[in-house]
Amino acid sequence: MDDVPLSVLFLLLVVLIFLSAFFSGSETGLMTLNRYRMRHLAREGHAGAARARKLLQRPDRLLGLILLGNNFVNILASAIATVIALRLLGEIGIAVATGLLTLVILIFAEVTPKTLAALHPERIAFPAAWVYEPLLRLIYPLVWVVNWLSNNLLRLFGVDPEAHGEKPLTSEELRSVVLETGGPLPKRYRRMLLSVLELERVTVEDIMVPRNEVVGLDLDDDWDEILQQLASSQYARLPVFRENLDHVIGYVHLRKMPRLLLQESFTRADLEGAIRPPYFIPAGTPLNTQLHNFQRMKRRFGLVVNEYGDILGLVTMEDLLEEIVGEFTTDPADTIKDVFPQEDGSFLVDGSATIRDLNRSLGWQFPTDGPKTLNGLIIDYLESIPEPGTTVRLAGYPVEVVQTTGNAVKMARVYPEMRAE
Repeated sequence: MDDVPLSVLFLLLVVLIFLSAFFSGSETGLMTLNRYRMRHLAREGHAGAARARKLLQRPDRLLGLILLGNNFVNILASAIATVIALRLLGEIGIAVATGLLTLVILIFAEVTPKTLAALHPERIAFPAAWVYEPLLRLIYPLVWVVNWLSNNLLRLFGVDPEAHGEKPLTSEELRSVVLETGGPLPKRYRRMLLSVLELERVTVEDIMVPRNEVVGLDLDDDWDEILQQLASSQYARLPVFRENLDHVIGYVHLRKMPRLLLQESFTRADLEGAIRPPYFIPAGTPLNTQLHNFQRMKRRFGLVVNEYGDILGLVTMEDLLEEIVGEFTTDPADTIKDVFPQEDGSFLVDGSATIRDLNRSLGWQFPTDGPKTLNGLIIDYLESIPEPGTTVRLAGYPVEVVQTTGNAVKMARVYPEMRAE
């Protein structure tokens, strides 16, 4: 070493610092890669991503290789720096070389390359994978010995070194990923993805048409009234009952009614022959489960019942799909049903308006884990039927009862701009 010119030693020292920076930066780059994007690129034929994915299948081997290389070049750089310092400064040069080399390695071979790799992991990791794959084959016996010793040491502490497989994302983690996704994914599509993830949280009771709003055919009505209802109904399916919805018989598909209505001899018997058996849905059924049930049973319409068998409302496949893609209607007047904006910034809201619709349409934050309607929320808070003029604060929103009808709040005024933080 004493015969080697100083210029060669300095050049060798620079090369070793560069190699140290390569090992440090590539380690950070490979470990901070977005695994899902890497798998996608690998499936698309990206060679660097495919090699990186293969290396990361055994992170213990990859880390063993990187740390072997990094420690080797750092120790060799320290030895060369010591030789240079002794030649230039004598014995005191050892301390100077130690301090300077520590600073140089820290800045140029650790902090800077690792920061760069953390900011742009793919630019560092994918090219590095081309180097590490053949290098791992070349010194695999040495890497295997290091890993064997390390893994057995981990087992002494109760750690299984083989349990390095990636855990699948939970729905909450996937929700966070979607929320943080930017770039080319439009907001509308993000909302749809989030709605799909919400299906397991929301039940049919949250989206059903409540019993008091269900439109159906009463077979005890006058025959002319029944014919008029069949001819003018805006719905594709109507429940059929006698006297009230508790005595439901089934439902009729109105798309098949025109052919029957054109028959001059169309009678009640013909109508009853077109009735299909009812399909009942337990009130607590999550929407993802109900979507599967609709598909499995080839149904698009069901009546929601509670634990006592009482009918609470109805749900259609269209209602369920609207939870994912939003309202199908293109009429702006229909997008916020039962809500009437006022000049003073407040909103007159029908008591039967659902909390979920209000929150989704207007961006309000009423609690959704209790009553389903504004009427229910007010009554649940007051624990009584309020008189007109009663004012309460619900979730920070001042709400004034405008009109009541016997046992329910018919209309209320909400002041969202005065919400307390």
